[in-house]
Amino acid sequence: MEAAVPGCFFYHFVMSTEVETSLNISVMKKLGFSCALVVAIAFSLFAIDKIAEKLKPALDVITPDALLAHIKTLASDEFEGRSPGTKGEELSIKYLSDQFKSIGLKPGNPDGSYFQEVPLVGIKSDPHMQFLVNGKPPMELKFPDDFVASSARLQPEIKIDNSDLVFVGYGVVAPEYSWDDYKGVDVRGKTILMLINDPAVPDPKDPSKLDDKMFKGKAMTYYGRWTYKYEIAAQKGAAAAIIIHETEPAAYPWQVVRSSWAKENFELDNPNKNVDALQARSWITLDVAKTLLADSGQDFDALKKSAISKDFRPVALNAKANIDIKQTLHSFKSHNVIGKFEGADPKLKDEYIIYSAHWDHLGRHPELQGDQIFNGAVDNASGDAAVIALASAFPKADPAPRRSILFMCTTAEEAGLLGAKWYAEHPLYPLEKTLADINIDSMNVWGKARDIEDVSYGFSTMDEALFAAAQRQGRKAIPNSRPEKGAIYRADNFEFSKVGVPSLYVGKGEHLLSRPENAPLRSDEFDSKDYHQVTDQVNPDWDLSGAVQDVDLLFEVGYQVANADKFPEWKPANEFKPKRDAMMKK
Repeated sequence: MEAAVPGCFFYHFVMSTEVETSLNISVMKKLGFSCALVVAIAFSLFAIDKIAEKLKPALDVITPDALLAHIKTLASDEFEGRSPGTKGEELSIKYLSDQFKSIGLKPGNPDGSYFQEVPLVGIKSDPHMQFLVNGKPPMELKFPDDFVASSARLQPEIKIDNSDLVFVGYGVVAPEYSWDDYKGVDVRGKTILMLINDPAVPDPKDPSKLDDKMFKGKAMTYYGRWTYKYEIAAQKGAAAAIIIHETEPAAYPWQVVRSSWAKENFELDNPNKNVDALQARSWITLDVAKTLLADSGQDFDALKKSAISKDFRPVALNAKANIDIKQTLHSFKSHNVIGKFEGADPKLKDEYIIYSAHWDHLGRHPELQGDQIFNGAVDNASGDAAVIALASAFPKADPAPRRSILFMCTTAEEAGLLGAKWYAEHPLYPLEKTLADINIDSMNVWGKARDIEDVSYGFSTMDEALFAAAQRQGRKAIPNSRPEKGAIYRADNFEFSKVGVPSLYVGKGEHLLSRPENAPLRSDEFDSKDYHQVTDQVNPDWDLSGAVQDVDLLFEVGYQVANADKFPEWKPANEFKPKRDAMMKK
């Protein structure tokens, strides 16, 4: 058994010589392992070929053809875009549970089923918005070309009349950065206008760069997410909050906002009917915002520049907002789909590793001309296919993992991570006995890659497990390629992280072997053209050999964690660490 090295966050995987030797000596050197420990591990590396031979039957079931077959089914027109509460849900959860059954997984719910009910409310919104500015004729906005708006409140109509408009910069209150955009200004009952992302504070030594000491520099923090901005607005008592869309800081173009918000949306069916939420949540286009501000005697660029200072104070606009949202509501039970592979160690089988991927997508939009179905092939039929492949592989692992593995396909991720949120708040297995969540959301479907993107880089000791597995494949694990997009807060792993469970989230931002190393990322092309569009479909030019690489790698990471002698941990000073520490002390 190996001893932990002070100051190092790598696991000591101890179960057997075979498991030990899955570690890579070069990674350990980079991670600061002592020479003695490196030598000791080098002594056991003669068994690597034996390990590969032992795990080969498990990895052999992970093939491009198997992944493609699952993706084709889940992303077919028959599944109608997999929207919760529709025929698409019925087909999706049946397909997933049937796969789990055929693999031989036990039902993941202790009640003997493969399902966890998630109470949702579907909301179809008919929003109207106008601004009254400086005594001019009303500024009528066109939905969804100029704006989108909805409410989390479960009531048939939201009506806000003559609400004063106030620009609040980025709408951030961050005590750790001594930052408060509200400055004590009373915004109760008012409509606040704000910028997306974090305050872009320049580095005082080099104004062409962002200050790494403020809001993590280039990387988006949770303060930059639209979800946070609406949450803090509700806490401040605002009636409505409007976010100004800009493509680069938002990380997606207006058509993504439009397609995501102009459809039926969903909320958890909470007993209080979400009366503590904002009355209205909205986005407006940049052009609309510039016109509104100009008519109010303000300049957008000047206001944006002023908002990157700690001294910024809210600016009352000479304008009022009228918002009317009629809502058609229907309550229903959606479902997370969960299968369980029981661990082999009687003492540890009641501890768990989760592989998660959301099964839902954006459904069918009958108002569109031509193609109306958002098939969601990459996002996230590919992730579900990966979970099925992993579930197929673990029963063939020899030796079997000591701890149990949960394979979870969640609902309503596209509506705000609702299925994962429900599980995190109503876990079927104790969170203090849940070692980690490995989340899969959109696979690389474009061929083998030099590296794998660790979106959650720097958050937990799961990094080291990923780095070691990547090295064994002759690849590198690289940090989040687009930290400014805030992807770490936009996927189901975030809900597990919020309740303290360490999470690993790998992305599709990989450097393909088929392209020069400095070529644009193929995933960026997907994000700009196909993300949340009807064009996210199975494509004949796909090459799933890269997806197989990644699933193999994630299998090894989960297998190592399941056999480790200690739990993964959050890195020091991580925002989620206190929650985990408190949980583990109980």
